[in-house]
Amino acid sequence: MFKKIGFRLIFAVAFTSLVIIGVFAFFNVQTQSNNLTAEVERHANQLSETVVSSTRVDMMLNQRDRIQQIISSIGAQPHIRDVRILNKIGEIIYSSDQNSINQMVDKNAESCYACHAEDKPLEQISITERTRIFKLNPDSARIIGIITPIYNETSCWTAECHAHPSDQKVLGVLDISISLAEVDKEILRSKIEIVIFAFAAVVIVGLIIGLFVKKWVSNPVNDLLSATQQISAGNLNYAIKEIGSDEIGKLASSFNNMTKKLAEARLQLFQSDKMASLGRLAAGVAHEINNPLTGVLTYSSFLLKRTKDNPEFQEDLKVIVRETIRSREIVKSLLDFARQSVPKKNPADLNDVIDKAITVVENQLSIKKIKVEKKFEAEIPKITIDSNQMEQVFINLFVNAADAMEKTGGIITVATHLISLAPFGTTQIKKAACRKRHNLIDNEFKIDGLPAIKVKVVSDSNEGIIHIDPVYGKHYNNYDVGFKINKNAKFVCPECSVSLVQEDKVCPKCGSPVLVFDLGPEGIYEVCSSENSDWEKWDYIESAGVQEYVEIKVSDTGCGISNEDLHKIFDPFFSTKGQKGNGLGLAVIWGIVDNHNGTITVDSEIGKGTTF
Repeated sequence: MFKKIGFRLIFAVAFTSLVIIGVFAFFNVQTQSNNLTAEVERHANQLSETVVSSTRVDMMLNQRDRIQQIISSIGAQPHIRDVRILNKIGEIIYSSDQNSINQMVDKNAESCYACHAEDKPLEQISITERTRIFKLNPDSARIIGIITPIYNETSCWTAECHAHPSDQKVLGVLDISISLAEVDKEILRSKIEIVIFAFAAVVIVGLIIGLFVKKWVSNPVNDLLSATQQISAGNLNYAIKEIGSDEIGKLASSFNNMTKKLAEARLQLFQSDKMASLGRLAAGVAHEINNPLTGVLTYSSFLLKRTKDNPEFQEDLKVIVRETIRSREIVKSLLDFARQSVPKKNPADLNDVIDKAITVVENQLSIKKIKVEKKFEAEIPKITIDSNQMEQVFINLFVNAADAMEKTGGIITVATHLISLAPFGTTQIKKAACRKRHNLIDNEFKIDGLPAIKVKVVSDSNEGIIHIDPVYGKHYNNYDVGFKINKNAKFVCPECSVSLVQEDKVCPKCGSPVLVFDLGPEGIYEVCSSENSDWEKWDYIESAGVQEYVEIKVSDTGCGISNEDLHKIFDPFFSTKGQKGNGLGLAVIWGIVDNHNGTITVDSEIGKGTTF
């Protein structure tokens, strides 16, 4: 349970609340206890002053019985433990407990040292120093005692009794003891209430925080966790539902975009691998079948000429000749598919290439009542392409469009546009080397279907390989090495262990070391070594600025392609034409466009047409 982030947050908040409320409760109880004790102390002091004032006249007249009666009456009140008057030598002369009268008190035992610290009584002493709190035994209630000095006033030493000399400052003290049992009960009750309040507050705060954490943190994190498990299981079509516009919501959106790009990259990678494998298969099959087909076609054509007088043989031989010719066309398509070699590129006018392709299929389109509308952008410069291969691309697209409109006729629209794309996020790094010229491109590990740049990292006693995104600006780097990379880690070439860190330069964003790669004629590529930074620099590409590309759209008004077939149309041998097609045309197109570092996509709607 403690491994869950939601529980940790709730625990942290509850623990913090408990500490804060506990400290508050402690000081609150202490303050309340001190206030109650101070109130009792003030009450006791007022009572002492009242007793002294009440007995003053009787003392002047030396009416001992009246004085004792007053003290006994006051001592009989609830919570008052004892009231007594002591003379200057510590003898009890009046007391609410008459058994203690004429007894001597221990000056050290009953806080008399406050007044007799230097073996002589002080003339003035504060109320705090005159107060003492004690227990008769460990299990009894606390008792507060306060002593009030009785000073020798003029009226005292001039009175008729004339019992004290004029130079005596203190005649004695009044000592009152009050039980704090009720105060202690009140303090205990306050402590219990504070503890109950603290417990309830912590529970309530924990529940409220738990609800918010569950809604804002736990549930979104669990959705992300489930999504990562789905993706790791291979389900790249899984998408996280919208979970807000906060940081976690933005993370979910980024995750959905990432999985979408992963699915596209996997499709492209799968298509490329499939093209390569089937290309090798097609070359072998075409080579083995072509020679026997030539023999069959030659002999069947020879027999067809020799049997002019036999109509029955003529019909059978015509079928053989026709089907052999069709088989030869299939073999030719296989050879075209297999011969997707490196294109021989030269500068060419793309509009002229498209015009030549239209000329080749013009009669075929006219017979099917199909018109071609050209929307060429006149300012398109010459581009470096293999004109023959690109002409083959457009011929195949026109033929497919004609087949889609064979029954109804229609319009094929060809449009060319000059578009601009920034290099950041679109340019691939295809070559990267260390200072000793060792190749750092890892064909075994790919990011978005492209070979990544490999770097060996050494941190403490751990070693691992990190991979840098080969597309400039995407920064989908992979730092999954199974250990924490500290700030003193070394980044080296996996082959020769030479450092890949650029000396005397740090990341301008985070101050981490900068990795540098030699890209040959395309200069050097710099990237921050920190997993959390997105800084990178490629002067060669940046100096070129925004790059221009040509976009070609070939649209028809035919029957369209169903959504179920749309993602399979570039697969070899998949055809929507039934027996009329061999399923290799679009596969050939895919290979040619890919070899020209281009991309091809398709949009289609049943009954309205298709656009490549």
